[in-house]
Amino acid sequence: MPVTTERAVEGFNTDRKEKTELVAEVPRRVAPEPARLIDRHCCSLFSGSTFTGEQKSGRSSYDVTVEIQHVDMKNSFLCGYLSIKGLTDDWPDLCTFFEGEIIGPKYSFLTRKWDADEDIDVQHWTRFPEFKKFEHDFNRDGFSYDFESNDFIFMRWKEHFLVPDHRIKAISGASFAGFYYIAYQKSTGTITGLYFDRDLLNDATFLFSLGQHHNSEWFQHLSLKHVPSTSFPAFEFR
Repeated sequence: MPVTTERAVEGFNTDRKEKTELVAEVPRRVAPEPARLIDRHCCSLFSGSTFTGEQKSGRSSYDVTVEIQHVDMKNSFLCGYLSIKGLTDDWPDLCTFFEGEIIGPKYSFLTRKWDADEDIDVQHWTRFPEFKKFEHDFNRDGFSYDFESNDFIFMRWKEHFLVPDHRIKAISGASFAGFYYIAYQKSTGTITGLYFDRDLLNDATFLFSLGQHHNSEWFQHLSLKHVPSTSFPAFEFR
């Protein structure tokens, strides 16, 4: 039980001056300032998080690992590494660096680059069931997707170069000239994606017209699940 000021003074037969000095020596209990939590991430989407799963292309399936290096929700940006195994014989473990645009106030659902026009955007975004309610509004003037109040965060991931040699922009048997349409669900920590590359689309269309099968499909599916971390998010104590 903590000692009160009254108990500390009681029982002493001293004058007013001595009592005042004694009371002054009793330490005061000061309530500590509450710790401040810095919101550096969104659920399982944060700097340092890892996702694993697979990418399916036709009848083939490849193991994929995504390591998120940096997330900046304020600026609708993230970046990281995407590793895929077994895609080519020359590069059994292929790793690329990518940057992501988070759909919201800064980036719209309309890509307007990377050979993707509005028709391509519609064909891909509408394959995500959670996008259906925005299908008729997403391209209207003034529309802005609020990713903070929705369970899903939509993104575009664009691969830029091979890791560790950034000078390699293309390799035989694989392409990272396109980009991924991405949907991340906060409540489940899952990521689904569709890869688009105009060259692959043209090749697939041509081979289909000849009645031939192709190793790459137009809609290449990416399915990832968050790997729980043993570390904790960042705190700042003052």
